[in-house]
Amino acid sequence: MVYLVKQKKHPFVSYFVWPFIFLVSFLLENSSAEPHPPSTDTIIDLRQEPIQPLTQPTGLDPLIVNLGKRLFNDKRLSQGNKMSCSSCHFLDKNGANQTVYATGRDGEKLTINTLTVFNSGFNHHLFWDGRAQSLEDQINFVVNNKKEFATTWPDIIHKLNNDKQYLHSFKQLYDDGITADNIRNAIATFERSLVTINSRFDRYLLGDDNAISSREKAGYRLFKIYGCIACHQGRNVGGNLFMKFGVFKDYFASKEKTETADLGRFNVTGNTSDKHVFRVPSLRLAALTAPYFHDGSAETLEKAISVMAAHQLGREIPEQNIALIAAFLKTLPGEYNGKLLATESEQRP
Repeated sequence: MVYLVKQKKHPFVSYFVWPFIFLVSFLLENSSAEPHPPSTDTIIDLRQEPIQPLTQPTGLDPLIVNLGKRLFNDKRLSQGNKMSCSSCHFLDKNGANQTVYATGRDGEKLTINTLTVFNSGFNHHLFWDGRAQSLEDQINFVVNNKKEFATTWPDIIHKLNNDKQYLHSFKQLYDDGITADNIRNAIATFERSLVTINSRFDRYLLGDDNAISSREKAGYRLFKIYGCIACHQGRNVGGNLFMKFGVFKDYFASKEKTETADLGRFNVTGNTSDKHVFRVPSLRLAALTAPYFHDGSAETLEKAISVMAAHQLGREIPEQNIALIAAFLKTLPGEYNGKLLATESEQRP
């Protein structure tokens, strides 16, 4: 079974074939309605695992990383100096925020749930609808968005040119000094450094059998058996393909009111086949990034798993198995700056 899924040109292949492949795999492996009590055998061969451990990024200039960090936290990048990237992406918590919709400029709510910036360098596109093809491209949308930075690059450059420290740093690192390209490069380089290494699950993959419990191992096995792994695999446990939200059941049919954001990738391509198609989010920090989905409609991890099972896998998963899968997902958050990204209840020595 090949688990690493790459985005295909034909939407049918991207949105439907892989879930059906894993559903067939599930049916072949399990003759009963539900999986047998999961084995906790712990012989791990990384070559056979659909999820791979994260490693510390290399090749990033630390001076550019530090410059990007300053820019990431600088409100002068927005009109009226009201917002910075860190206004919506809390690096001391989960790289996103803990609300359904983040608050934009002048207290106005944004229209879609904020995704975490941690491990975003591994995503094949950015935003839920995938309208940005790179981190650098993503920054342009934020700068121009009237509900966010609502400014222009000439205005930003003018402000930074009046800062002697920025003038020195850019001159030191870039031949042409302060430009829009260089600002984008610095911020994106910092964002690529935001990799959450040394998670308990990664330590388990790398041979530490005691890094996760038998209950969490059982959850990982169920995660694979049910077919969640079809869309959530690779280093980032997702983030590398698009998928329709509602493969087996129409998620939007029960909504009292649909919003423009509910159309997903259709808003980018205009193709009917892209309605309700979204970039699959990474689950690396899923345990910490409630509420869930583009509309923030699932308040808990368990609720999100249940909704995914019904709409993406076409089945109802027993509560005890949902709890096991949730236990596995809670092993995925790693460290940032040597500190474990976890809720207090999940902190471990």
